[in-house]
Amino acid sequence: MVKPLIRRNITPHLREALATFRVVVLQGPRQSGKTTVARQIAEPVAFLALDNPQDRQLAADNPVETLTAAPPPVVVDEVQLGGDNLVRAIKMIVDENREPGQFLITGSANFLTVPTISESLAGRAVLLNLHPLSQGELAGHREVFLEELAANPDGPPPGEDSRWQGADYWERVCAGGYPEAVDMSSPKRKKWFTSLIAAVTRDVIDVTGARRARSLSRLLRLAATGTAQELVMSKIHDRLGLGNVRTTAEYLSHLEMAYLTHQLAPWSRNLASRVTRRPKLYVTDTGLAAGLMNVTVDSLVAPSHPARGPLLETFAINEIIKQSSWLDWSRGPVEIFHYRDRNGLEVDLIIELSDGRIIAIEVKSATTVTSHDWNKLKRLRRMIGDQFAQGIVFYTGSRARSAGDQIYIRPIESLWQP
Repeated sequence: MVKPLIRRNITPHLREALATFRVVVLQGPRQSGKTTVARQIAEPVAFLALDNPQDRQLAADNPVETLTAAPPPVVVDEVQLGGDNLVRAIKMIVDENREPGQFLITGSANFLTVPTISESLAGRAVLLNLHPLSQGELAGHREVFLEELAANPDGPPPGEDSRWQGADYWERVCAGGYPEAVDMSSPKRKKWFTSLIAAVTRDVIDVTGARRARSLSRLLRLAATGTAQELVMSKIHDRLGLGNVRTTAEYLSHLEMAYLTHQLAPWSRNLASRVTRRPKLYVTDTGLAAGLMNVTVDSLVAPSHPARGPLLETFAINEIIKQSSWLDWSRGPVEIFHYRDRNGLEVDLIIELSDGRIIAIEVKSATTVTSHDWNKLKRLRRMIGDQFAQGIVFYTGSRARSAGDQIYIRPIESLWQP
């Protein structure tokens, strides 16, 4: 039975981008649905699939002729495999004709960090990110949590009481958001992730020349076990044993280039401090992370399991980041950080609004919360004063309420409630 296509929340912004810009770059992890979305949106006469050796050779031999053989929009799929000559040919074509909507480019590597592509198409292209499926997309609606929060940071955050139980969250954590894998049983999903990692490894080797394929998969496993933790490169290097620390950092950047990991920078009112303090490392999909960690729904139900907190924090923060990717397009950017100071105060997530005010977020795996769970948000509010808009504690319980002093308690489901 063929599964119905899931409507992606980025679709209206992608259509608007094609009506505005000469080139639209849709990028995100492999198997996140970019090709499907591109075919739906552009309905292309010309579809150049660069993971097909024949199409790649055709583009390499005659890039301009190949790219102009059919009317726009032309879809170039997996552009990172085409290299600089192909991108420069696109630049030449759109410099001669400034009509919007000529090219929709997809890529499973960050277009601006691929070492074989030096041309950024600056001034000609807009870059949009497609993540694995969000919980709202899986439920068939567009989430508004972050959008409403950014529009009214002084009011209570969206969210009502929830019917969800703890196990509901662990099932979603372990399922992740990859369209092909989300409905699979745990053993099948784990095999699927093994194939995904092998495909991404080949991509990384193709575009970077990295030769230690086994080290990439080992590094990804280490990233999974360290998700939602501060990134200490020397510790990862000691466990990986890969050349020197610089080589380890380079391989970690390859995983980020392929959208398998991402980092949250530290927040500080002092901009220089943000550069010198450590970021936090996250795996971009909790299904992938859970598979790499060999954890299951049954094991995560146990309150003492050490992966519960990091995986749930990763899950919630990834959902917020997915919402921010289309909020950037419709309302303007918000910036997302973590916070830790020398006095031991840590806050999972800081959302900095365009006016400089912040929303502070804590994520708890427990089904109940007490003043101990929100006191750190109150400490942060006392420290930064009027810059603090509000704080939210997300948890796996069911009740939405206020803790006073602009601190709110919300079930995690609030992030995608319609």
